[in-house]
Amino acid sequence: MSKRDYYDVLGVSKGSSADEIKKGYRKKAKELHPDRNADNPKAEEQFKEANEAYEVLKDADKKAAYDRYGHAAFEGGMGGGGGQRGGAGHGDFGSAFSDVFDDLFGDFMGGGQRGGGARNRAARGSDLRFNLRITLEEAFAGMQKTINVPTAVNCTSCDGTGADGGAEPTNCPTCSGMGKVRAQQGFFTVERTCPTCSGMGQIIKNPCKSCSGQGRVEKERALSVNIPAGVETGTRIRLGGEGEAGLRGGPAGDLYIFIEVSKHKLFEREGTNLFCNVPVSMSSAALGGDIEVPTIDGGRSRVKIPAGSQSGRQMRLRSKGMPALRGAGTGDMFIELAVETPVNLTSRQKELLREFEELSEDNNPESKSFFSSVKSFWDGMKG
Repeated sequence: MSKRDYYDVLGVSKGSSADEIKKGYRKKAKELHPDRNADNPKAEEQFKEANEAYEVLKDADKKAAYDRYGHAAFEGGMGGGGGQRGGAGHGDFGSAFSDVFDDLFGDFMGGGQRGGGARNRAARGSDLRFNLRITLEEAFAGMQKTINVPTAVNCTSCDGTGADGGAEPTNCPTCSGMGKVRAQQGFFTVERTCPTCSGMGQIIKNPCKSCSGQGRVEKERALSVNIPAGVETGTRIRLGGEGEAGLRGGPAGDLYIFIEVSKHKLFEREGTNLFCNVPVSMSSAALGGDIEVPTIDGGRSRVKIPAGSQSGRQMRLRSKGMPALRGAGTGDMFIELAVETPVNLTSRQKELLREFEELSEDNNPESKSFFSSVKSFWDGMKG
């Protein structure tokens, strides 16, 4: 029985790119997988056929030979395949399934990266989080702040290699530098982390005494951080490469600084706007006048209070709020008046207030009638 064209097997055209060929292969592999086709005895052979086609077309040299000579490129003396089923040299189903497993799931389990322990030798350091608390005034102005971050840094004794004297590690004899070992269990090929090197692919015969072979040591580092004006609680600042040092010379992780703005005793913040309560005397509220209120920049602003102002009246001071973190502009400051009732009055003050009350009643007959009715009610209650 003659072999089908490899491009037809994968459902792609001859001029397809490497990505298109890979997509076609993945689609066929999922479609024809024996676990999904228990009732189809032909699925296994078709599955092998798709894997054989992909083994040829994914390799640039093999693909060029196939495009020129067809299946003959892998038969007899030309391909070295000996004319066996699966002339590309991958006729064994266990091997085929292993390759499919790598291609389909390698991104999640690391199987897609093959060859050499160099990639396993160095591991990227972890990202770190640092919580930084600042005042509202500091958030308003922005600042340059020095922080002390406990982290893992490269060991100076071994220059991050983990080996005594900076010697290079050697390939693990168990996994030959792959970091993983495979075991055939019936139909499946199981891949697991190498127990000898813990997945690193290399071993250190003489570990560095300073870092015990890790290539890094714990140390507190002082870093200068630029806090931009307008930050608020929850703002995250990233410092690339300032996180934990990589294992055995690997790249460092990143440092993420999370800002927390302390609660202010006077101002409350909502976005770029500020709010505050301002106490005013009863006379100032009644007669009107000017008062001075503090602002977040440390200065003071003069505010005109209209005559007859009541508690709860809100007034706005434009552009006296917080700067916008992203974009131009500044928020506003809103003040809310709180009219104070005088306490600890002198006799003269009480006398004046009574006189004021009487004058108020004379000028407002309706109010006078109301208070007279209330007085009569209470007198009746007492009787």
